[in-house]
Amino acid sequence: MSNLQLKQNLPLEDKILLTNSRIFEWYHRNHSQVYVSFSGGKDSTVLLNLVREQFPQVPAVFIDTGLEFPEIRDFVKTVENVIWLKPKKNFKQVIEQFGYPVISKEQARFLSDLKNPTEKNKRTRDTRLFGSIQNGKRTSTGKLSQKYHYLIDAPFKISDNCCNSLKKAPTKDFHKKSGLKPFIGTMAEDSRLRSQSYSKFGCNGFNMKGSIQSRPLMFWKESDVWDYIKTNQLSYSKIYDMGYKRTGCVFCGFGITQEKESRFLRLKQTHPSLYKYCMENLGMKRVFDFINTSPKINIEF
Repeated sequence: MSNLQLKQNLPLEDKILLTNSRIFEWYHRNHSQVYVSFSGGKDSTVLLNLVREQFPQVPAVFIDTGLEFPEIRDFVKTVENVIWLKPKKNFKQVIEQFGYPVISKEQARFLSDLKNPTEKNKRTRDTRLFGSIQNGKRTSTGKLSQKYHYLIDAPFKISDNCCNSLKKAPTKDFHKKSGLKPFIGTMAEDSRLRSQSYSKFGCNGFNMKGSIQSRPLMFWKESDVWDYIKTNQLSYSKIYDMGYKRTGCVFCGFGITQEKESRFLRLKQTHPSLYKYCMENLGMKRVFDFINTSPKINIEF
């Protein structure tokens, strides 16, 4: 059993002790020049509470991308000492310039490379179509999944740039201006890449390239987050009581082909005006209609 699995199986009381020690270390190693990245979701709500139990004056930073549920924004407004950031572009401008975020970040990046051929990216496009060459042999590394090849000729742009423009860019500017280092509420169980990152850097990534950050909840599970909320009677966004398990960007299409219950069908029921804007004004209906032309894919929306 791996070190991560051992910690994930600890009782919540022990996880809290370990998390508090990571918070203490990060705070003092950075001479109190820290903040909590606060999305208004349940994970960052728990993280903010844990940090402020030790250090009440630590600010929270919320990025108002325009893609948050109104219930998330309303909840964030109830929290003290929150710095609101705004990106330079809105979602509509981003998709018009770069493309729609669909399938997954990885597959969207591969499709973007193939849909935008240049002399400089010939080798990259070769990798996207056939895989990389390692030890003289072709591997599937970096290769676009065969079932998405038909999207190369889709009559709309596809890109993974959305997060860079709406979240990473304003965060990077904030870091430069403030000098503060972040606490982030990500968990290893969220994805394979995060699990690999934990194995490499642990919770406090002092040596992470490009993004120095503390992730003191990495060995927690979703059930731990809810147990902590209930035990400590924390307030949280009402969006979770409306059946949503995830509260990311409302119009994002990443992961939509893997969902058992379509988030867009739920959006249609809970927020009909947002659904209409998404499908009509942002053009997501024609995007999903085209994706559904493949017999292997069925997006309900």
